Amino acid sequence: MIEVIDTGIAPSSGPVNDCIRVGRQVWLVVISEDPSTGEIVTGEIERQTHRALANLRQAVEAAGGTLANIVQVQVFLVDKADAAGMNRVYSEYFVKPYPVRATVVVKELLAAGLRIEITATAML
Repeated sequence: MIEVIDTGIAPSSGPVNDCIRVGRQVWLVVISEDPSTGEIVTGEIERQTHRALANLRQAVEAAGGTLANIVQVQVFLVDKADAAGMNRVYSEYFVKPYPVRATVVVKELLAAGLRIEITATAML
């Protein structure tokens, strides 16, 4: 049975959930949005990555875990050149042993000005 987790982050206008739990497994998706207003945080990749990862931490904590419970991460970037800046910020949030991660460059993301989207899986 799917349990929708209330993360405290402004909900999407689309037919999606940002955090669900089934048993001990939690699936999450975050972007660089202000958690209270839902407004996209734009600007440099470091700024957007900080906001997205802070949202990820908030979401996994709402599910009863921590960033240490995250076992897999997928990062979607709109510019390959943003990988270095994203990695610098990412290393402030995750420590060894790092989760398994894939980083994919995509043509664009849905919201104007959005440069990063992250999905993750956690085991609690």
